[in-house]
Amino acid sequence: MNPAFDAIFERPENQVFHVVFYPDRIYHAQYLNATRSTRYEYVVHEVRTTADITVLKGQVKLDGTRLCNFLRVEYRAGRLVELSRQNGRLAHDTVKAWMRVEHQDPARSAEVELRLHLCRWTDSWQVELWETLEAPAGSAHHIQVLDQMGYEAPITCRPELGPALAEIKALRHVHLAFREPERDSLNGATIAAPAWDNNFLRSHQEPRDPTPSSHLNTIEDKSYLVDFQRGFFVDTKAVAPVRYRNAMMDSDNPDRDDRGGPLDNVIEMRWVLQRELGAQLVFFHEVTIPAGKVEGTHQHNGSEELYNFVSGSGIAHMGEHDDPALAAVPLVERHIFGVGVKQCRELPVRAGHVIFTKSGGIHGIRADDAGPLVFVAFLYHTS
Repeated sequence: MNPAFDAIFERPENQVFHVVFYPDRIYHAQYLNATRSTRYEYVVHEVRTTADITVLKGQVKLDGTRLCNFLRVEYRAGRLVELSRQNGRLAHDTVKAWMRVEHQDPARSAEVELRLHLCRWTDSWQVELWETLEAPAGSAHHIQVLDQMGYEAPITCRPELGPALAEIKALRHVHLAFREPERDSLNGATIAAPAWDNNFLRSHQEPRDPTPSSHLNTIEDKSYLVDFQRGFFVDTKAVAPVRYRNAMMDSDNPDRDDRGGPLDNVIEMRWVLQRELGAQLVFFHEVTIPAGKVEGTHQHNGSEELYNFVSGSGIAHMGEHDDPALAAVPLVERHIFGVGVKQCRELPVRAGHVIFTKSGGIHGIRADDAGPLVFVAFLYHTS
C-alpha cells in the first residue's frame, strides 16, 4: 500500500470514511504464513472477500529479493461447520477444497484440489499457493518457514497453477467449493460421505431462452466466485431480460394468469450483477412489471432485499407488522408464496420510493394500468 494513504486516511475531514467505507484488508497488518520469519516480506496486490472466504494475491520476497508470486485462500467455514454438526461431527483440523482459477489467457487457467489447514492466528482454514518453493541459488529458507512447506502443506506449490501464478495480475476469477476431509480428525474414522459447502447449491440467471420461466435460464454453479475485476460499467438497457410467468405465486393465487398468450402475468428481470458481487451480496437487478401485472407477494427468510423505484407507479404490499410507521395504512389479505394468506399493508409506490425488507419481512408489487413500473433491487444473505 502506498504510504501516502496513511496521511490522507488520518486527516480529520476523512474520519467519516472510517465508518462509511471500511478499509480493505490490504490496508491492515495481516498474518501470512511466512511472516513468522523477518526474512520474508509479502507485497499484497489485491484482496477479495465473499461470504466467509478471503483470497489474497501478490508477491513474496526473501531477504529483500523477489522470490515468487502467491495466492492465499482463507475460509472461515461457517456453512461447513453447520453441515458437519448436522452429521454429528465437529469441525476438523483440515478442510479440502476444489478450486478453479481463470486467467485472462484461458490457456493459463487450471483446476486443482487443495487441503486447507486451521490457523488460530486468523481463525480460518487457509493455504498459500506459491509459484515455487525453491530458494534462490546460494540461499535457503528459514527453518520456521521450511517446516510449513510441501505437498498439501500450509505453503504449497501446485504445478498446474504455475502458468496462472506467473502472470498473477491477470488472474481474473477464483471458483471455490469446500468439503470435509476424508477422516474425522478427532477419532480417525473414515467419513463415508463428506459434507460439501458449495454456496448453498448456488446458481445464477442468464437470458438463454425467451420463454417465461424457462429452466434453461438457471445456470447451476455450486461454488463460490471470487472476482478480481476492479470495476464494472453496465448499460442496463443492453442487458437482455429474463422473463418470468407468475413469479412467486402458488397455483391457487388469484393473481395468476396461465392463459399462455400475450396477456400472461409475465415480468422481466435484467440481471445486472450476480456472482461478481462480494461479501454476502447475491444480486443486483432491474425489474420491469408491465401495466397491470404482479410480482407475487413473498416472504424473505435468511435474506434482505431493497427495492428502489425508478419509474412508473403501482401498489406495494408489505407485512402487517413489518414497518410500525405504516400502522394507519389499510390492510388487505394477500396470498403469500409458499406460506398462505396473510394480512398485508397496501400502499401506493412511485419513482423515488424505497422498500427495504429484512429477514422475515413480506413484500410484493402490482403495476398500475398505465405501467410499466420499474425498480432496481439488491439482495444479500443475512449473517
